[in-house]
Amino acid sequence: MKEAFYLKNNLAIVNYTTKYCKTGSELISSEGFDQFLDAYLQFLMKDNQDLYLWLTNNASEEEVKSELIRLAKILLVLEMDEINHPALNDPKRLLDVIESMYQFWRQTQRISIVYSKHDEGLQLANFLEADNDFNDLVLKTYRRVQQKVQGSNNRVFRQLQAGTNASMMLCTCDWDMPKEYEMLNKTPFVHTLMLRTPLIIHPKSNKRTGTFTEVLDNPISDYVDNHEDWICFPCKVGSLLTFIFFHRDFSASAISLANLFELASQEECIGKKPDCIMIFGNEDGKKDTVFYHDKPNQIWVGKISYEDKIEYFGYLKKMALTLHNLAMMEKNWLPIHGAMINLHLKDGTKKGIMFMGDSGAGKSETIEALTNLAKSEIDYQEVVFDDMGTLHLDHNGKIVAQGTEIGAFVRLDDLDRGSAYRDMDRSIFFNPESSNSRVVIPAAPYSVVTTNQTVDMFMYANNYTDSRGLRIIEDQEEAKQIFVEGKRFALGTTQEKGLSTTFFANPFGPMQKQEQCTVLIDKMFEELYKQNILVGEIYTCLGLPDKGDHGIDEAAKALLALVKQHKD
Repeated sequence: MKEAFYLKNNLAIVNYTTKYCKTGSELISSEGFDQFLDAYLQFLMKDNQDLYLWLTNNASEEEVKSELIRLAKILLVLEMDEINHPALNDPKRLLDVIESMYQFWRQTQRISIVYSKHDEGLQLANFLEADNDFNDLVLKTYRRVQQKVQGSNNRVFRQLQAGTNASMMLCTCDWDMPKEYEMLNKTPFVHTLMLRTPLIIHPKSNKRTGTFTEVLDNPISDYVDNHEDWICFPCKVGSLLTFIFFHRDFSASAISLANLFELASQEECIGKKPDCIMIFGNEDGKKDTVFYHDKPNQIWVGKISYEDKIEYFGYLKKMALTLHNLAMMEKNWLPIHGAMINLHLKDGTKKGIMFMGDSGAGKSETIEALTNLAKSEIDYQEVVFDDMGTLHLDHNGKIVAQGTEIGAFVRLDDLDRGSAYRDMDRSIFFNPESSNSRVVIPAAPYSVVTTNQTVDMFMYANNYTDSRGLRIIEDQEEAKQIFVEGKRFALGTTQEKGLSTTFFANPFGPMQKQEQCTVLIDKMFEELYKQNILVGEIYTCLGLPDKGDHGIDEAAKALLALVKQHKD
């Protein structure tokens, strides 16, 4: 990106490398501020006609912008009694303009970028310092102008995120690039990321629709090669190196990946060929959500076309997990759509508990209910994964599990009221005032996620049956049928509603490769029963009226009792 400032819809990107403002006068004189005023006047015209008409007063928008910039510069330097300007005849109106302009800026998703060819500590410190200084500059400039027009100093100061919400240091990366992917070679990689949390993002869409489908031709051939529009977020999805190339218009969603997947270091990318590549926001005029297996290069490739609706974070997350799951099935690892914790009780009992179920089944909510129910008995819980993991046999033939994510992407609607606020200082919220609102919370260290974990209990999260507690399923075929059918009552997190079924409760790989996955399921269930791992279903009741009168609490009680019963 060569521009000093990029503004589109609700996103602003400030390029410190091209232009960095150090004074209020430089800020107000910048091309970026001029572009911002264009957007602000359009906003006023639609949302506050009265203030717009007072401000324009039959003048052109270019004239209004020029006069606003001139007045702001004067206010930064001179005292009020030294200024003669018609706008000051109505200071209340002018103050309304200043406040609404400042509010409009803060409601924008604001991200700064700086390009770097090196990663010395001094440069990293300067990157963070530069963003902090810009934040202070915007805040001081606003306050200086606002207090002068107000005619008095503020007595209450709120140290808001006045500059940016996040900042990215970008660098070049010489990765092992097959010839077919050479059009990606100029795309900068995210080297370091700074998030100002809690971060609140307002995407245009609040749910995911459609499915990811396989295509026979590599979608990289559709790539719209304008490297100025693209950035790569290199990350580790489970143990797989994944390069997520995203269009800058979706930067707010892309930076949220940092709370979910481990950001790969430059050393982990240089000279390396990724296991998976995703092209997110490709301006090809299609509506694709597709994947492809590049067998000669052993790369799984995903592509999602540019549409407003893909701003929903679920598209990024689920395509990354789909590519991961497809790659892991090639290694004979079975993908699990679920959640897993290592539960440690104060009496020394430790159990690895895995839950499985499609979106809205109650996997994360069961863990939350257990946390609230048994605080006095639980020493601590170690999250292994919160949405997607795998089962496989270790070198000794023992069933073990690994995760994929270092965070949790959770529905606020179904969590205990206090849970999101407990971790607010590190969280990223998506449309928190709306239904199906979500939050991304860091949950587990990467070292835990990618370490083989013992599985003691494997429970299907049943949110549709009017029963309470849980049951152990003694019959292997009955259990396998329940898990494979993947039944749940859809809560509106996708386009589905009501009672539905999804192969193995996992539309992110297993559903697309059912024949291949069935072989893995048969093998794994045989081993589950052979190794005396408890298999059953837990009744979360989330699909029942009033959530079964908080039936999930009964499920948590039954689960705790089962753990105590099998202390070994």
